[in-house]
Amino acid sequence: MEKKTNPFRAEIAEMLDLVVNSLYSKKEIFLRELISNASDAIDKAKFQSLTDKSLIADNPDWKIEIAVDTAAKTMMVSDNGIGMDADELERNLGTIASSGTKAFRQALKENKGADLPELIGQFGVGFYAAFMVADTVRVVSRKRGGTGAFQWESTMQGGYTIADSTRDDFGTSVMLHFKDDQTDFLERWRVGELVKRYSDFIAYPIRFRRIDVPKDEKEEDRKRREEDEAKPLNTMTALWKRAKKDVKKEEYAEFYKHLSHDWKDPLETIPFSGEGAVEFKALLFLPSEAGMDLYMPQTKHGLSLYVRNVFIGDDFEMLLPEYLRFVKGVVDSSDLPLNVSREMLQDDAVIARIKSAVTSKILSTLEDLKKRGEDYLKFWNAFGCVLKEGIRSDYANAERIKKLVLYPSARTEAGKLVSLADYVKAMAPGQTDIYYLCAPKVETARTSPQLEQALKHKCDVLLFCDPVDEWLVDSLGEFEGKKFVDIGRGDVQFGTETEREAEKTANEKSATELKPLLESIKKQLEADVSEVRLSTRLADSPACLVATANGLSPAMERMLRAMNKDAPKEKRILELNATHPLVEKMKGLTGDALKDVVDLLYAQALVAEGSPVPDPARFSKLVVSLMLGK
Repeated sequence: MEKKTNPFRAEIAEMLDLVVNSLYSKKEIFLRELISNASDAIDKAKFQSLTDKSLIADNPDWKIEIAVDTAAKTMMVSDNGIGMDADELERNLGTIASSGTKAFRQALKENKGADLPELIGQFGVGFYAAFMVADTVRVVSRKRGGTGAFQWESTMQGGYTIADSTRDDFGTSVMLHFKDDQTDFLERWRVGELVKRYSDFIAYPIRFRRIDVPKDEKEEDRKRREEDEAKPLNTMTALWKRAKKDVKKEEYAEFYKHLSHDWKDPLETIPFSGEGAVEFKALLFLPSEAGMDLYMPQTKHGLSLYVRNVFIGDDFEMLLPEYLRFVKGVVDSSDLPLNVSREMLQDDAVIARIKSAVTSKILSTLEDLKKRGEDYLKFWNAFGCVLKEGIRSDYANAERIKKLVLYPSARTEAGKLVSLADYVKAMAPGQTDIYYLCAPKVETARTSPQLEQALKHKCDVLLFCDPVDEWLVDSLGEFEGKKFVDIGRGDVQFGTETEREAEKTANEKSATELKPLLESIKKQLEADVSEVRLSTRLADSPACLVATANGLSPAMERMLRAMNKDAPKEKRILELNATHPLVEKMKGLTGDALKDVVDLLYAQALVAEGSPVPDPARFSKLVVSLMLGK
C-alpha cells in the first residue's frame, strides 16, 4: 500500500495534550502501558487460537522484549501476540478511546463468549503515554492470520502515517525515540526497576536486550550480558494467586518486607479470594509492630492495587477503612474498571464491595487471633488504639470491634487486659452496668478515689486511658444489653438495691448535719466547683472531683487544649466522704483554719485525679504547714 498521512480524529490534538500533560502523574507509567498492551495482544492471540489453531501454527513461545539503543536514543517494546493489520492500526491508534482491546471485549460479550481473557487496555489511551517521553513513536505490526506487515508512525504533531513495512515474526513492535531529557529510561537498571514495580506479575517473560553492543566487547562481558538478557525481568507468578499450601512462610515474609519496607516478619499473613458479585484475590499482612508513621496524618495508608497482574499503585486508601490503616497487602481484581489514567478508580460500587469483603476478612482473622491469646496481645499492644476508632467510624462493624477491644481494669493485675465479654461474665451480683473511668494514665486511674466504693462492692471498673477512649465513649452505647457508665461523672451508686437504699438514707441524714459545712465550702470554691455534696463513690478518701452528667471530663479538656481547641473552664462537683475523720474534724473549724483546709482538700482532689493545682505555691505552703503541725 502507498504511504498514507492522516490527521488524528476526534479532536485528537486536544486529547493528546491531555494525555501527555495531565493524565498521568508519573512519566514512567509509559512502560507499564506498553507492556500491558503487549500482554493483552498475547492474551488475544491465545484466546482466538482456541477456535482457530492456524493462528499459532508457528508454535510461539509467548514473550515480551524490551530492546534499547542508547546511542540512537531508542527503545523497542515487542511482543509476538495477535498483531494488527493496516485498518486496525488506523482504527485503534488513530482514535483515542477506541482501542482494539475494548472492541474485542465488546464483540465477545455481544456473542456471549465465555472465558474472556483478562485484557487491561479498555480505554485506548495507554499507548499515547509514550509521547510523554518520546518525540517520535513508530509501530510495526504483522497480524496473525493476515498478510504483510504495516507501520504506523507519528510525532504527535497533527497526524500520523501508515505504510507497508517488513517484520519476520507475527506480533507488534513499538519503537520510541526518546526526548533528550528522558534518556535515563534507556538504562538497564531503570528498565528493570520499572518492570519490577509495575509489571512483575505479567504472565509472560519480559526480557531486556541491548542493541548498541560495543564492537570491542570482551568475551567474558559478552557471556555475562547474554546470560543477563536470557533472564526474565519479571517473576511472572503473583504470590497471591498461588495456593497457600504452595507458598513457603519465608516467601510470604520476604514479600511482606519488600512491600512494607519492614525488617521484621509479619505477625499474621492473610491470603484469601473474594468470590460472588465481585471477584478478586488479596494477600494481606498484620505487622508485628507499629511503624512510626502510623499516627502521622500526612502519611498515606492503604493497599497496593493490581488489575489483572498489572500494578496500578500503592496506598489505595479507598480499599481499607481508616481504622485498619496498619494492614499491609495487595488486592488484584479483574472486575475493577479504571478511568483513563488507571490511577483513579472508576466504579465506586465495585470498590465498596471489595472494601467490605477485605474489612470482614481482617476482622475474622482478628477474631481467630484473639483465641490464640499471646499473639493477639502483641497485636493489641501495637494497634489496639487504632482499631478502637472503628467503633465510632464503622457502624456496620461496631459490635464486632467491641468484641475485639481489650482494657486494663481496676480488679485485674497490672499488665493484664480484659475483654468486654469477660468483664460482663465477671460482673458482681446486682451489677447491671459496665463501669469505666477515664484517666491520663493507668497508674493514676488505679489509685483514683472514685474507684473506692466500686471495689468495696466487688465491681470491676474498666480503665480508659488511651487518648482515643474519651472520644469513643459516646459511641460505645451498650454491650450485650449493658450500658456503659462513667463512675467519674454524675450520680453513681453500687451494690444491691437494699445496699443502695441504706446508703441513700445515711447520706440524706449526713447531708442535713453537714449542710452548714457544705455551704461554706461551696461559697469558698464557687469559682471552681458547681456543687459540693456527699459522695456515694468514696470509701477511704476524704474527697474527689467528678464531672457533671453532661460536662467535659478533665481528660477531654486536656485533649482539646492539646489540639489548640477552645476548652471552656468546666466547673466540677466536689464530693465529700461523710464518714471520713477529716470531714468530721472540719465541722469544728472556722475562719482561716477552715479556709486553709478547704483549699488543701480541693488541691488534694485535683492531684488524686492527675490534674494540676491552680496555685502550686499556696498548695506547697499549706502542705509544709501541715507537716509542721501548724
